[in-house]
Amino acid sequence: MSAHDDSQAPVEKTRGRIQIEPDTVERDLMKLVLTIVELLRQLMERQALRRFDTGDLSEEQEDRIGLTLMLLEDRMEELRERYDLKPEDLNIDLGPLGPLLPR
Repeated sequence: MSAHDDSQAPVEKTRGRIQIEPDTVERDLMKLVLTIVELLRQLMERQALRRFDTGDLSEEQEDRIGLTLMLLEDRMEELRERYDLKPEDLNIDLGPLGPLLPR
């Protein structure tokens, strides 16, 4: 290995930070996509809870929103399993700002 060849150098994995490597690019890309989807899912869930609390939804709308959020969570779980990701793997560390996701 030459002094300029870094392809065999060990890569330090930092928990909660995105590390993109050539041999794991699909998994790393899916991790980023799932992180964004999880952030949006949590925001939608909070908004739905606010709307439930204010009573401005019909029972049918509440059922539909609840079912949609459950299906989204199930699909997220399937994709995490497929790419060997745990829920905490999606929580990107934003340095001094802390973690991206509240839970």
